[in-house]
Amino acid sequence: MTKGLVIVFVKNIKLGTVKTRLAKTIGNQGAFEVYKELVDITEKATSEVEADKRIYFSDAILDTKWVGFEKFVQQGEDLGTRMKNAFGQGFADGYERIVLIGSDLPDINASHIYNGLKALEHSETVFGPAIDGGYYLIGLSKIHDCVFENKPWSQSILLQETLSELKSKNITFSILETLNDIDTFEDLIASDFYKSNAELQEKIKQLND
Repeated sequence: MTKGLVIVFVKNIKLGTVKTRLAKTIGNQGAFEVYKELVDITEKATSEVEADKRIYFSDAILDTKWVGFEKFVQQGEDLGTRMKNAFGQGFADGYERIVLIGSDLPDINASHIYNGLKALEHSETVFGPAIDGGYYLIGLSKIHDCVFENKPWSQSILLQETLSELKSKNITFSILETLNDIDTFEDLIASDFYKSNAELQEKIKQLND
């Protein structure tokens, strides 16, 4: 067991339940194909980090993916509660530095995750900002309930409000490189991930012809 833990939150890849905003433009099957690719990128990045890893699925454990990782199911009514429960279990099990990421980032790599763990050696919290105003990575060296409670999830002011509260409570934080997640068609076509993936472009084209 290492002192650091990486938690990945993954949606079970089901048609019609992933990337619903994107699906409004390219259809459920297209959104499904995009999310599968993003999960593969996340799995590769996470595999290259030297730390313990836990995968938390949204609905049910999937044995055919994330081979060799510890697997759990997210518990809680909202995102804040689910994240708090995952962090709480990690600290209860003896980890000292924990970062949590999602699984829809086309540009994430092992360095982003490693830098998050490293930042927790001198900060109580760390965040990887997303361009939309949220964050793609959150890390803690101990539980701070305020990070998870009464927050505007999925809104553009999420990170801003979270950092304001941390400042008011004198809780230290570090900020990583800003990345863009893919929620909309505009996000998708602007990404190097999509521009460089001719196979995915062809799939989306065929599905929408």
